[in-house]
Amino acid sequence: MGTRTAAVLMTAALLTAACGAQGDGPAGALPTWPSAPAAASAPETVPAALRFTARTLDGKDFKGESLAGKHVVFWFWAPWCGNCWDEAPAVRANAAKFGDVAFIGVAGLDTEAAMKDFVQRTKTGTIVQLSDDKGVVWTKLGVTEQSTFVFMRPDGSTRRASGPLTTEELTGYVTATLAG
Repeated sequence: MGTRTAAVLMTAALLTAACGAQGDGPAGALPTWPSAPAAASAPETVPAALRFTARTLDGKDFKGESLAGKHVVFWFWAPWCGNCWDEAPAVRANAAKFGDVAFIGVAGLDTEAAMKDFVQRTKTGTIVQLSDDKGVVWTKLGVTEQSTFVFMRPDGSTRRASGPLTTEELTGYVTATLAG
């Protein structure tokens, strides 16, 4: 399937997904971590999920591989998503609290002007914000709805949760990501 076709299919799936459908289990329940990805014949230093390039909302190039070996929280949002607006304070608070974790906002499903307005009005410009208008990063990390969080450990293992998440719930997920 071509890149353009994949992007169109991903956009269609995202547009039909509910804004903030429930995540991996009952509210407050943290799913268990999957085992680390199986080792390839040669050790990989960059997980496949981080092999992407994107552009930040302030126009800079961003390489996913720059996150290799780090704890990462990806926040997938859209400017028109009410749940995304509601959880912006939780994202800001946790990004400030966990300075050793890379928080990456991944915006999509709207214009860049709307994305920039969202970041300004929610005061989430202190974290890296990617403009993913073609759905490349959404597709790479298997995200089909907003708001979704993908938590990644340095070994490349991930788990996800759909929002909205409160400050305390997001703190629980980040703490669990750091443990183990």
